[in-house]
Amino acid sequence: MKRIHVAAAVIRGADERVLIAKRPLDKYQGGLWEFPGGKVEAGEHVEVALARELHEELGIVVTAAQPLIQVRHDYPDKQVLLDVWEVQAFTGEPHGAEGQPLMWVTADQLTNYSFPAANQPIVAAARLPQRYLITPDGVAPQRLLDGLARALDEGIRLIQLRAPSLSAVDYRALAERALGLCEGRAQLMLKGPLQWAGDYPQAGWHLTAAQLRQGGAERPIPAEQWLAASCHDAKELELAAALGVDFITLSPVQVTMSHPEASPLGWASVADLLLGFDRPVYLLGGLAAVDIPRARAAGAQGIAAIRAFWPD
Repeated sequence: MKRIHVAAAVIRGADERVLIAKRPLDKYQGGLWEFPGGKVEAGEHVEVALARELHEELGIVVTAAQPLIQVRHDYPDKQVLLDVWEVQAFTGEPHGAEGQPLMWVTADQLTNYSFPAANQPIVAAARLPQRYLITPDGVAPQRLLDGLARALDEGIRLIQLRAPSLSAVDYRALAERALGLCEGRAQLMLKGPLQWAGDYPQAGWHLTAAQLRQGGAERPIPAEQWLAASCHDAKELELAAALGVDFITLSPVQVTMSHPEASPLGWASVADLLLGFDRPVYLLGGLAAVDIPRARAAGAQGIAAIRAFWPD
């Protein structure tokens, strides 16, 4: 069965809301919401197809776009490749040129709408930022909280509270205070024994590679909580997908000061590993904010980092 190549767009308005469209009732999976786009013609470049489809469907002209995620999905009767781009700027006023209802929604409101199964990773990618801050270890709790406050002021919206040198009691106390700081401003991801997750329903959980390899066949926390995992090779990517994680970190891309003994994957291997992986990915290891465009071109959501994002 030939895989149908579709160009789709996460279109952001000036207020960062996302445009979604409702599929006509007489079309495949009619009545569900989707991200605008359409089929890529034979020999057509995906950017050209995207621009053409959005002009035909919405009456807009794309002026700035970048890769977001590729999703391969097999329905019982068809196989699709969704080549998704984030449209950051356009001219014209979007309207349903084919009579389809449109809606501007905040990224977090996307979970309130019913999308085709293949669109679920796109919903996650649309809700996630390009930067994932990991907190440094060995920092006194109050100093760490002060650093978090500064990071929030600088626009960080996704944070992993990593403090392996703290005792369980001290980490849990720090997590409570960090959650208060992040409320309404950023998503906090915690680490530790999975039995803690139920104590922090507003937090997400980031699994270590060891937890991922020891995990069962079912997602360990509710769908309402973000679930992430640390991955380093193809096997761990496979385990993460099977477990139903929402996103992963993949490392190390380059030599790092924190793990100089680890063999770097390199950009070519990263691109190969991400080909066919249908979850948002943050690249980690020796990277800085200037590497985000290269990460996006390789198929990643963005980058995760300690030093690059931690306020001085």
